[in-house]
Amino acid sequence: MELIPLILFAVVCLVLMLGYPVAFTLAGCSLLFAGLGIVTGSFDPNLLKALPDRLFGTMSNATLVAVPLFVYMGVVLEKSKIAEDLLQNMARLCSFLPGGLAVSVVLVGALLAASTGIVGATVVTMGLMSLPTMLNQGYSKSLATGTICATGTLGQIIPPSIALVLLGDVLSSANQRAQLNMGIFNPTPVSVGDMFVGAVIPGLLLVTMYLAYVLVIARYRPQAAGGHQSKETTHWPALLLSLAPPLALVFVVLGSIFAGVATPTEAAGVGAMGALLLAMAKRKLTWQAFKESCLAATKTTVMVFTILVGASVFSLVFRGFGGEELIEAIFHSLPGGAFTATLVVMLVIFLLGFILDFIEITFVVVPLVAPVLLMMGIDPIWLGIMIAVNLQTSFLTPPFGFALFYLRGVAPKNVMTADIYTGVVPFIVLQLLLLIAMAIWPGLVTWLPSQG
Repeated sequence: MELIPLILFAVVCLVLMLGYPVAFTLAGCSLLFAGLGIVTGSFDPNLLKALPDRLFGTMSNATLVAVPLFVYMGVVLEKSKIAEDLLQNMARLCSFLPGGLAVSVVLVGALLAASTGIVGATVVTMGLMSLPTMLNQGYSKSLATGTICATGTLGQIIPPSIALVLLGDVLSSANQRAQLNMGIFNPTPVSVGDMFVGAVIPGLLLVTMYLAYVLVIARYRPQAAGGHQSKETTHWPALLLSLAPPLALVFVVLGSIFAGVATPTEAAGVGAMGALLLAMAKRKLTWQAFKESCLAATKTTVMVFTILVGASVFSLVFRGFGGEELIEAIFHSLPGGAFTATLVVMLVIFLLGFILDFIEITFVVVPLVAPVLLMMGIDPIWLGIMIAVNLQTSFLTPPFGFALFYLRGVAPKNVMTADIYTGVVPFIVLQLLLLIAMAIWPGLVTWLPSQG
């Protein structure tokens, strides 16, 4: 009977691997186990009475309002072709560098990842916009595809990131539950703004590592990076003027959060409205683009919140069967204490990243393991950033990385799957190095939030 929570988790993963919808799998399997538990007397039916309040609390959560707004901001920039113009202008700005196009892909990919926030959307957008150009300019297929896949996953770590919004909300609840279990009756929540601040240094480090890798390849293997520098004349004033508006939008959104002027939700509203005004000013907000933006943002929002509803049912039933106590007992029985427990959680999340999207892992796995880790003294901000980078790495890992599948779907036929797999390996190594660095020096994450 003590193993029922683990059996429930295994059944959910198995059904997901069969291709059934995530939200309905989570809720359906959980309610089925709850029904069997009620019949056998191993589950208290009164626990299900708490479900309506939990769902209402989720839907009235002001923090989660930032999700549709950040998604809409990114979708508008994409559908109105502002993102495409940004890539072209950034490519001209970096044309004097060896490997300048790849450098511009990393920089623009980081900006798109921050504004779009969804890995699939960023990888597909960058693949359609930049991959044909890179191949035409003589870039090797592996370097071109690896750069695009890796920069597309930066949305996991660079604020304002939807992944960090969701992780911040989940970890806030987990931290309050952990503190209540430790007898602290005035628990402190985890701020999404602090999550954003904590991600700044790791995000900048990762982008810097990507840029350094691209520049080193262009220096020592020029035939893999186009083979030559552009001789095109750059009109700097006009170029900088065209780059200023979209960059200003991103910096206003982040600056208002970091300065404490606006909450992440309020900044998301500013970003969404700013993207609309920017598209209107450039006369690129056609009626078709507006409709597509609204539809795409609505689909993503409905997907996120439907999964959240299913995950709420799952977590309630999991705890009803004593799952939280089981995880706590397992973690405390591990040799090495908090270090080993954290290592095991990171490994499990990494492996689950092959079959589950970051949203499912955030809503299903993190609420189960985070309270126990936090009670063991782990810093919630550090844990959240570690999980974000971990998931980012799993999305690139062959053969099941989601980012690889996204790019495979839009890549030309002459680009082989093996080219994509080969191209992402160096970037996976860089991400693992960042994870190790954050584990050795937690201050990379925690120092900046502590200054506020």
